Amino acid sequence: MTFDHLRTLVGQEVGVSPWHEITQAQIDQFASITGDHQWIHVDPERARRESPYRATIAHGFLTVSMLSTLINESVQIEGGYRLRINYGFNRLRFTGAVPAGSRIRGRFTLQSVKEIEGGVELVWLSTVDVQGREKPALVAEWLGRTYF
Repeated sequence: MTFDHLRTLVGQEVGVSPWHEITQAQIDQFASITGDHQWIHVDPERARRESPYRATIAHGFLTVSMLSTLINESVQIEGGYRLRINYGFNRLRFTGAVPAGSRIRGRFTLQSVKEIEGGVELVWLSTVDVQGREKPALVAEWLGRTYF
C-alpha cells in the first residue's frame, strides 16, 4: 500500500502477522546476546518447579524485538522511500508472559500519519498476541519514520 492509502486507514487495524513459535533456543540465544541469564528464561527445570508459568518465558525485550519481523510480514508499504527507522515508543507494556514453545503474532492499528522533514512518521498501536490466550503479551504505541 502507498502512504496516500495509509492516510485513509488511520484508526483501523492494517495488518496481522502469521503466527511464530518462540523456542527455547531463541530465548537462550537472546540471553547470550544480552547477558540476561535469569533462570525464568534459561532454566527449564527450575522454571517447571518454581515459575507460575511452569515453563521458561521469553524476555520482554525479545518480544519487542520481534515487532520488526511481525510488522514487515503484515504491512507492506510501497512508494520509493529511502529508509525506514524505529523512532521509539510513546508507551510500552508487557501485559503477559510468552512461555517457551508458544506462538505469537502481531496486530497493527495505524494511529497517525504525520508529515516530518523529509518524510512521514507513523504511529502504530502494536499488540502481540499469544495463541490460545485472551490477554496479549505486549501492547505498545510504536513510532516509525520513513524518509524519501
